[in-house]
Amino acid sequence: MQKVLIFDTSILCVWLQVPGKETCGSTDDRWEKERVDDVIAREVQAQTILVLPLATIIETGNHISQAASQRYEKAQALARIMEDAADEKTPWAAFTQQSDLWSAKGLKQLATELPNLAMQKISIGDATIKTVAEYYSRRGSIVEILTGDKGLKAYEPITLPQRRRSSRT
Repeated sequence: MQKVLIFDTSILCVWLQVPGKETCGSTDDRWEKERVDDVIAREVQAQTILVLPLATIIETGNHISQAASQRYEKAQALARIMEDAADEKTPWAAFTQQSDLWSAKGLKQLATELPNLAMQKISIGDATIKTVAEYYSRRGSIVEILTGDKGLKAYEPITLPQRRRSSRT
């Protein structure tokens, strides 16, 4: 099974070192650039596919535009990642694979779910990241959401072990 690593805004901001967003996570699960670099290097070595959800792009871009400094440099770094994802440059998944999620049917489904999500204090960004994770899980991938947010991490799809068929001789 192919593993897919889905980036959340919190981790992407740490990885890019967006001013004011250089760390994320709780006290007992702190994420800093070195930890993010290590995880990404290990996953790339394992040939994991990296996925950049639209919500992550938008939210990270917003954080960059509101940063106290280095806005241009950080925007350039984000732009390079976006281009790599758009071009499906290894290890990035093609962004177009997510297009079904933004179809009229996908948007109507999100609209249907939105009120209940809001009542649970789940942001629309997290809801769409959850949807991206579910999409890849349905396609048979092992899915991990790379995030410093325990609430979002809880929505990571569970991959059940595949049953082995016994061979009869």
